[in-house]
Amino acid sequence: MKVKILIPIYNDWRSVFELLKNIDQEINNINAEISVLIINDGSNEEKEEVPEFKNIKSIKIINMKKNKGHARCNAAGLKHIFENEDFDYVIPMDGDGEDRAEEIKLLIEKSKDYPSHVITANRVKRSEGLFFKFCYETHKLLTLIFTGQNIKFGNFTLLPKSIVEKMVHEKATWNSFSGSLCKVSKDRKSISSIRGTRFFGPSKMSFSNLIQHSLSIISVFKFTWLARSIIFLLVYCYFISNFISFITLIPVVVIIVLNAMIFTLSARENLDEYKNSLSNISNIDTIK
Repeated sequence: MKVKILIPIYNDWRSVFELLKNIDQEINNINAEISVLIINDGSNEEKEEVPEFKNIKSIKIINMKKNKGHARCNAAGLKHIFENEDFDYVIPMDGDGEDRAEEIKLLIEKSKDYPSHVITANRVKRSEGLFFKFCYETHKLLTLIFTGQNIKFGNFTLLPKSIVEKMVHEKATWNSFSGSLCKVSKDRKSISSIRGTRFFGPSKMSFSNLIQHSLSIISVFKFTWLARSIIFLLVYCYFISNFISFITLIPVVVIIVLNAMIFTLSARENLDEYKNSLSNISNIDTIK
């Protein structure tokens, strides 16, 4: 079994090398060939000296010319792996410590029972504050209500080669990893995952980032969202028809604005740009 671990990174070299140390320790007894591809998303800070690793088969750093953001970095990484690497599975994960190296073994073990299925790492415990947890649960509930998708996972998944191929040919991958994965793979298995804490510095997931993340997922299913939001508005307007005021019209305005934002985000699903994403590669450093 050949597994490629895909890690997007922007400047946080200290964290990614700490993660690689953890991965190198955790895969000691795994019956699989583990290689790592780091997608350097146009970092402007010099990377630290690369430590020695015993169990990781190879490490490559793919340096991008321009910063494109986390989702597009993942998409370009999947495309590079599919077109240029020999692999059976890909495990995308964040490089800051919030995706825990010890759960790689759980993903691989689960895949032995379900070799052709996507295995997702579903969060059962998070490390953020109470307010952010509430907002995150609200995001999941609204996504379920308006798109029918119950998404409990992020980038940290195990993807068989057949699914990587579908992701590479799905334009939504350029905009939302988890939304695209839900679109191309309906039958998924999962493990329970505990969100780790960052190795260094505070979490980069802010309230505004969560909103953009949520809308990006919903934009993948924009027509389902549109149909359900119209039904909601019709039912809501029927019940408030005798009580129309500035306050009662706020939900109507919010839904209209959200529709505009979602369809604007969906316009970022540019398949031609995705197909040409590897032209953004500056060079590839093989460090092991």
